[in-house]
Amino acid sequence: MNTMLRKSVLGIAGLAFTGGVFAGPIAAHAAEPVHSTKPVAVAVQGDKLIPHGVQGAQSKIDLNDEQLANAKAIIAATKKAGLPERAAVISIATSLQESKLENLGHLGDKNDHDSLGLFQQRPSSGWGTPEQITDPEYSTLAFEKGLKQVDGWQDMPLTEAAQTVQVSAYPDAYAQWEQQAADIVAHNWNS
Repeated sequence: MNTMLRKSVLGIAGLAFTGGVFAGPIAAHAAEPVHSTKPVAVAVQGDKLIPHGVQGAQSKIDLNDEQLANAKAIIAATKKAGLPERAAVISIATSLQESKLENLGHLGDKNDHDSLGLFQQRPSSGWGTPEQITDPEYSTLAFEKGLKQVDGWQDMPLTEAAQTVQVSAYPDAYAQWEQQAADIVAHNWNS
């Protein structure tokens, strides 16, 4: 019986150690604060724009005038669709991942199939004509139409909602843009 108790204790200790080794770095990483240059926006983002917090390391790019205009077009289309700010955050994060907010035409040999526009939508997949897909309002409304068909999208992590619509080969890649997308929406929603 003493041997059996000893093996049980050692087994539990081993499991606890293994769990600590694997969960420790993840838990430590999750506890890292997300830094923002706009502390006021972070408070607003907590309940509307980033209700579940960000997942993983965040990426950020500097936007030129064209990219900012495309982000504003996404926000305007979101408002036109009568959707909340969270839909704009998901849409902008998706576009940041797919095209870096650039309205891409056909890229020749570098093109991913026949993907076009801000969301890299494909005419062959039924998203619309090339002219429609490269219209920021149309492509946003098409993306958000897909988003509205996802049950519970408002309560999903951003990357899960985006992936359900986009069906990307890199389903977790959208998460890295959530903070920048929320900052863009916070700064431009009421302007």
